[in-house]
Amino acid sequence: ALAYSGDMTYYTPGLGACGKYNSEKDHIVALAPAQYGNDANPNKAKVCGRKINIHYNGKTASATVVDKCPSCASGSIDVSPSVFKQLASLDKGRVKVTWGY
Repeated sequence: ALAYSGDMTYYTPGLGACGKYNSEKDHIVALAPAQYGNDANPNKAKVCGRKINIHYNGKTASATVVDKCPSCASGSIDVSPSVFKQLASLDKGRVKVTWGY
């Protein structure tokens, strides 16, 4: 499996680039444009609905790809608060993680 590394941040989800609405309780992730891809119709991106495993500090959390994070550098991810809290406290705000499919 491909492994990526980068920063993990969290955000308040809404209507994602994959075309579905999500809430903070959903275990979801937005990928950087480099990993999300640049399909003409972002709703049809191949990554939509795929699960990733995120690793930090000996812990692992899984999240479903539903969105694109335009400001994320390649390898960085933006997750829902519920995913972030599984790995680190929200007051950390930004942590270095590795992740893959």
